[in-house]
Amino acid sequence: MENITHNFGVLYHPISALLFYQNTDRNKDMYVEHFDMDKDGNPINAHPLTIREAKFLSKALHIETEKNKEFLKPQHILSENILHINLSDNGSVIWYSKGQKVNLFFSETLGIPNGMAQVPALLWFANKENLFIFALSSDRRPTEKTMLYHAPFFNVYDSGNVCMGTVDVNIKNSASIEEFTQAWENYFFNSYFSHLMNGHNPVKGNCVNLWKDLINTGNPFPKKLLKNTQKNLKNILP
Repeated sequence: MENITHNFGVLYHPISALLFYQNTDRNKDMYVEHFDMDKDGNPINAHPLTIREAKFLSKALHIETEKNKEFLKPQHILSENILHINLSDNGSVIWYSKGQKVNLFFSETLGIPNGMAQVPALLWFANKENLFIFALSSDRRPTEKTMLYHAPFFNVYDSGNVCMGTVDVNIKNSASIEEFTQAWENYFFNSYFSHLMNGHNPVKGNCVNLWKDLINTGNPFPKKLLKNTQKNLKNILP
């Protein structure tokens, strides 16, 4: 049987409920009734909402609102690697990273040793829950016309969507844009690469042999092995 417990979210239990009453007069007066919940989730102990309870509710709503205001707020002047910010409820950012040497982890079934290897320049596109990643042919700052290549990694679908597996992604509502981008890069590079997604081979040639060679030799990433997605940056803008 497949273990699917990693797909479960946090379980919340009901502890109270509010019921709003409104009369039919022209002025439409309203009052709020508060209910506690028993262990079975049934409403009990009905009473008008007290001043103390109203203050607690107001404080909780205020804190959550303030946290949301901080989401994706930059700590400093925006760095040039930030390409696009979408300040919707879920929020999303497009950014890029230059070619670099990083520590990579592989599942034992692949037969690739863990270690440092050169990776190409990458384009990242993420919201609070999902990450898409593509490769770039150079370290130059991308424009809308920049062509995108398949990210040459395991665990990445043909669409660029990354399968995070059992990684517990937890992006805070108060995360600055710097914390947001750094968190996603850490999640990606600190997870274990394990398999090709739906048979999608992201490189020209054997992906296993490619990473074995890069880990063992420390050679620069061979950009000639990148596969073109036939998309440019403009195609993925939200």
